[in-house]
Amino acid sequence: MTTYYPVYLNLRGRRCVIIGGGIVAEGKISRLLDSGAEICVVSPDATPGIRQFVADGAVRWEERKYQHGDLEGAFIAIAATNVREVNQRIFEEANERGVMLNAVDDPPNCSFIAPSIVRRGPVTLAISTSGVSPALTRKLRESLQASEDLAWADLSGVMATTRACLREMGMLTSVDPERWQSCITPQLLAMAQEGREAEAVEMLLAGLLDDSQEFPLPLGEG
Repeated sequence: MTTYYPVYLNLRGRRCVIIGGGIVAEGKISRLLDSGAEICVVSPDATPGIRQFVADGAVRWEERKYQHGDLEGAFIAIAATNVREVNQRIFEEANERGVMLNAVDDPPNCSFIAPSIVRRGPVTLAISTSGVSPALTRKLRESLQASEDLAWADLSGVMATTRACLREMGMLTSVDPERWQSCITPQLLAMAQEGREAEAVEMLLAGLLDDSQEFPLPLGEG
């Protein structure tokens, strides 16, 4: 079994080519648009959803079958054709051009696989079984979405502001990681969820620093 290296990609402004115009291809588009990718769909036909993306100007559509050269300038590509022979040709071109390729449900013709995603605010959890069982991946995603532990993601704003304050003070790297963990408490989370982020930042900074040290107000305050 292949051992994959998990990674998050910055796709903003990068060309992504999707070969295929069916439901699977449509499902890939929303997340790619959220990532800021510039998307080109190559397919002789397309779902109403894809056609709407095109009409809105969010996606470009080449209304024809795949042909060699379609991956020129692409950063990543997705083959969603359900035709193994076509996927193989796309895979060969991707290898020639050094383009990362995901062939849906066709691991031998993939250079990367797309994980199942759980997202809350800026926090993203990626789940993969390395292609062994999509059903298990879905089960894990649904369990994590329902988990109370995911509520900790609501602290992301407080954590970001606190890090910015520490960076301004030149103390970001001097705080022991274990102190961060001990300061992330249910009380801190409750304050953030109640919209009391400024208070939460002050409490977190007080916990991370000696009481005798002064610290700046949260960014945007004062």
